[in-house]
Amino acid sequence: MGSEERSPIVPEKGKQGEEALWQRHGAERGVWSERMLEALETGIKGNRWFSLIDKVYADRTLELAWEKVRANAGSCGIDRVTVALFGKDSKSRLLAVKEQLRKGEYQPRPAKRVWIPKAGNGQMRPLGIPIVKDRIVEAAVKMVIEPIFEREFASQSYGFRPGRGCKEALRQVEGLLKSGYTHVLDVDIKGYFDSIPHEKLMARTGERIADGRVLKLIESMLKRGVLEEMKGWQPSEKGTPQGGVISPLLATSI
Repeated sequence: MGSEERSPIVPEKGKQGEEALWQRHGAERGVWSERMLEALETGIKGNRWFSLIDKVYADRTLELAWEKVRANAGSCGIDRVTVALFGKDSKSRLLAVKEQLRKGEYQPRPAKRVWIPKAGNGQMRPLGIPIVKDRIVEAAVKMVIEPIFEREFASQSYGFRPGRGCKEALRQVEGLLKSGYTHVLDVDIKGYFDSIPHEKLMARTGERIADGRVLKLIESMLKRGVLEEMKGWQPSEKGTPQGGVISPLLATSI
C-alpha cells in the first residue's frame, strides 16, 4: 500500500476539530478515545503501542464488532453456526469470547475453504470463511489496530481503507487528468493475499504494536489453516486468507 513520513499534527480545537480527528484516522468511537487519537497524532515514545489487548476484549469493542459482522451477514464457517443462530444467544457467546481473550486462551478455528470465480478470466480463486465468532474477534482487533497503521499509509492510496474506495480514487484520477497527466499504470500482484510471508508480516506489525498478546492473536489468525471438503485440514504456511475480516488490513500493512 505504501507509506510516507508524516509530521506530528497539531489537533484542531472545538467540535469540528474533534470530528475531523475521528475521520482522519478512521477510528471507532467507543474503541478509541480522543486522548488516544491525540497521542497518535503527536507521537508516542518509541512509536510502538503497548497494552492494547484490553481494548480488544472490552465490552463495547466486542459489541461493535458483533454489530458489524451481523450487518455483513455472510456464510457460516466450519462449525455451521450462522449469524442468525449466533444472534439468538449473542450476549452469553460474547461473554465467553471476552473471557477467552482476557485469559489468553482464544484460539481461532480453521477457515472454510471455498472456491469462487475470478472476475474477467473464468479462473477460480480461494476464499477462506472464518466462523462467526472468529469474524467478531478479527473485527475487534481490526478496530483497535487500524488507526495505528492508517496514519502510516500514503495519502494517494485507496484500497481497503476506511472511508475510501473506488469513487474517491476515480475523483483523484479525474483531477490528475485535468492537471495534464495522461498515462495510467495498471499493475496486479498475482496471488498476493496467498503469498504474504508470515514472518515478514509479523515483523512489520511488531514495529508499531508491542503488545505480545495482540501479536500472538494476530499470528494465530494467520496460522489457523483451512478446512476444505474432500481434502481435510491444510496448514497456513504463508498468506492471509481472502474472506477474513482483518486480512485486507494485514495485507496492506506489509
